Amino acid sequence: MLYRRFGRTELQIPVFSCGGMRYQFKWQDVPPEEIPQDSQDNLEATIHRAVELGINHIETARFYGTSEMQLGKILPQFPREKLIVQTKVPPVADAKDFRKTFEKSLAYLQLDYVDLLGLHGINTAEALDYSISDGGCLAVAKELQAEGKVRFIGFSTHAPIEIILKAINTNQFDYVNLHWYYINQWNWSAIEAANQLDMGVFIISPANKGGLLYQPSEKLVNLCQPLSPMVFNDLFCLSHPQVHTLSIGAAKPSDFDEHLKTLELLDHAEEILPPIIERLENSAIETLGKDWAKTWDLNLPNWQETPGKINIKVVLWLLNLSLAYDMIEYGKMRYNLLGNGNDWFPGNQADKLDELDLRRCLINSPHAEKIPQMLAKANAILKGENVKRLSQS
Repeated sequence: MLYRRFGRTELQIPVFSCGGMRYQFKWQDVPPEEIPQDSQDNLEATIHRAVELGINHIETARFYGTSEMQLGKILPQFPREKLIVQTKVPPVADAKDFRKTFEKSLAYLQLDYVDLLGLHGINTAEALDYSISDGGCLAVAKELQAEGKVRFIGFSTHAPIEIILKAINTNQFDYVNLHWYYINQWNWSAIEAANQLDMGVFIISPANKGGLLYQPSEKLVNLCQPLSPMVFNDLFCLSHPQVHTLSIGAAKPSDFDEHLKTLELLDHAEEILPPIIERLENSAIETLGKDWAKTWDLNLPNWQETPGKINIKVVLWLLNLSLAYDMIEYGKMRYNLLGNGNDWFPGNQADKLDELDLRRCLINSPHAEKIPQMLAKANAILKGENVKRLSQS
């Protein structure tokens, strides 16, 4: 395994982390006796495999259902100083409730402390205010730190870039969990800002949210040759030293195997990546047209300012991926979450265009006339049954 310095924490963190949102029994708390033995056995085998590989960063969250409870049966079996354990608790209006929730996490994990506590889901200005206001959740996290229950404090986010930058620039956090991968590089300025403040950078869900890369389209497979799409994406991310670790949301022990192929390629990333990136970019240009491929997202309104609260940027992005790379299953998964994703994936689908007039909100876009047609095309290709967030399922 390879390790990188996790910013100001000085932790040597593995470049792959073991994320804990796919191997648990349920997304809701249940009595321990209701957890089937085969579920627990699989989780424990996955953790053993991770640690054997040197993936000693185990990441979970209070609202990953039974994840913490199940981890509590296995983590105390390892030498505590050999593990980097992270959990996450959402910021709330009453910071006393934040403390109570964290104490429940710690009890479930059966640990005396966690190495990393993340304020989970600073996705909105309101959540940021809950976090950094006087006496807010960050203040409580620092109390827990002083009590020896937490070593370092960070935050996770699915927010617009301006909220992420505002949180980073408080300089009150040691690390950030955020989205960034080949198909979605919108948060790069946040990664740069975090680096300037010597914060650790953890990439959320590069294989799942990064494109359902464990079930890629045939076209994407061909474009990424000689690598698999998953290894290409890992290599792309880790070729940037500003990125410290990628989450592997392992559901079973073998889920690490494909990712591990990346490690021996890192020293040759400058030779391997450019021809693959060129093919991907050319495919987008050939399919979408150069002007659209290069400028489709210029001066788009945010979803709050759009009639019907359509998330135009996300809808067009998913359409582009579907057309350029045949990433239709990924597009459907994300598109049909719109309207149900709350602040984790906000805004609505483009399924009511006949009722809306988008002309005013698109006045600054160079593609104002074309965008309504493209939104209709996205809805025709991607519309299916509504999807819920995993934590709501």
